[in-house]
Amino acid sequence: MTQRAIQYAQDVLEGREVTGRLVKLSCQRFMDDLERSKLKVLSEDFPYVFNEERANELLDYAETLLIAEGTDKFQLELAPYQAFIFSNLNGWEHRDTGFRRFRSSYVQVGRQNGKSLMNGVLGTYFGNFTDYQHAQIYCSATKKKQAMIVVDEMIKFIKADPELEELFKIKEYIGTIECLNTDSKIIALSRDTKIDGFRPFLGIVDEYHLHKTNEMYKILEGGTGNMKETLISIITTAGFDLNSPCYEMYKYCISIIEGVATNETRFVYIAQLDEDDDKWDSSNWVKANPLTCQTPEGIKLMEDTADEAKRTGGENYRDFVTKRLNEWMQFTDNQYMNLQHWKDCESDKTLADFKGYEAFVGMDLSSGGDLTSLSYVIPHKADGVKKYFVHSHSFIPEKRVAEHIKTDNAPYDMWVRDGLMTTTPTLGGIKTDYKYILQYLKKTIKEYNLKVRMICYDPHNASAFLHDLQELSVPVMQIAQSHKELNDATCDFKLEVEAGNVLYNKKSALLSWSVANAETVSNSYGEIKIDKNLMRKRIDPVDAIIDAWTQSMKVKFDFSRITGKEARKNLGWG
Repeated sequence: MTQRAIQYAQDVLEGREVTGRLVKLSCQRFMDDLERSKLKVLSEDFPYVFNEERANELLDYAETLLIAEGTDKFQLELAPYQAFIFSNLNGWEHRDTGFRRFRSSYVQVGRQNGKSLMNGVLGTYFGNFTDYQHAQIYCSATKKKQAMIVVDEMIKFIKADPELEELFKIKEYIGTIECLNTDSKIIALSRDTKIDGFRPFLGIVDEYHLHKTNEMYKILEGGTGNMKETLISIITTAGFDLNSPCYEMYKYCISIIEGVATNETRFVYIAQLDEDDDKWDSSNWVKANPLTCQTPEGIKLMEDTADEAKRTGGENYRDFVTKRLNEWMQFTDNQYMNLQHWKDCESDKTLADFKGYEAFVGMDLSSGGDLTSLSYVIPHKADGVKKYFVHSHSFIPEKRVAEHIKTDNAPYDMWVRDGLMTTTPTLGGIKTDYKYILQYLKKTIKEYNLKVRMICYDPHNASAFLHDLQELSVPVMQIAQSHKELNDATCDFKLEVEAGNVLYNKKSALLSWSVANAETVSNSYGEIKIDKNLMRKRIDPVDAIIDAWTQSMKVKFDFSRITGKEARKNLGWG
């Protein structure tokens, strides 16, 4: 009999199973890998074979489980897409060691498509029905209550079957299930869980889109380094935060199945509509809902939800598109920047690509212990169009880093490590030393031969710093932080981003975080400026850009490398 994963992949690729482009790519990857595995001499780059018997072990186990919700019990029957995923996760193994190929997986499907059920199958199987003894199984979330959702799914399976119940000992009050066959444990893991000897044989991250940081994922991943066989499993829907770690992983996983990135040990399955699909055509919904939209009843329920979303718009529309159609989408109505437009402006360019160029500097100074940011805005010519490169760097007192990691829920320590910000140890390490900002300015101006035409600063907290700026012999301009003063630059910066005329280095995570935090606020005249969207959410880097933008946007002509008297004359600076 043809293995179910092969049958599903063939049905998808030959059009018998309706799916989106990304599922087709996953299926094509599977079929291509089967062909690679049949080569007489397997390369070191692909030392894997598909073990059909091993794949079927997980499928057979899953379909012995009982579902006891409601008034009746019935035996689980895997949907074709679930069988495809399980077969991949358990069937691929290393040709020499026999260890499982996939050490991580990313599955994204619409709401009510059996995500928690799949986690329940994986947890109980890995806990009690492999040869691995003393396994640690973790169901992770930022909060214990969320982590217990997957554990509860496992408990339902166990309690529904008296024979299965004999093989587990449930300690629901501490969020633990003991697996008696293997002396393994299933544990609900949250940030406050105390664990010794952390070595996850299986780590489950449920609804990763809800995670504000990648902390829990990294905790799981960090414990697998010396393990010969492990699986970190993410099963989620799309979310509303395009600056989240889940969205970053989603984009990375697409690059894997598109062949842009190579990661032979990560499985990817993303069910969503294609870009040109009509959202209101019910025949397309199965692409994001491979379980619920296989029946007329499931489609009818979605039709009612879709009709309400179409008529009322707003949050109902966003919820339908994101949770039912599994499409990432910005949430807030007041979001300053469309984050997809912003991400489209990513590039590999750095300040080194703009040596000798004219530049404008924007500065947003803190009151003492908070984030302080400066930004370079460099207008230049590319393909006959005026473009802008923006570079951002921030500063924070050394002893305030740990505090702000907690209050801002942001990875400042990682941004320091990645060179996106500088810690200032002087002044007791609790107050920003502006001399570090001056040193950074001097260093970058000299290193990249930048022709700084103007330093634009927020006058708030700037008085003590103005005297030091005179060392640079560069004109300075005070930018009042009013709607009237900032409106034009705020609007123009956003429009240039939407037009694709702004570039920034793709590693600028701190800058992107601040852009995502920014909302627009308006006055009675309809003039706008940006503000932070939540308490303690920083927008200092993008504030500094807008300060510089007030002047850089006034350059009226196209140019590239600016040198010589003629260029200065053209710019109107002498």
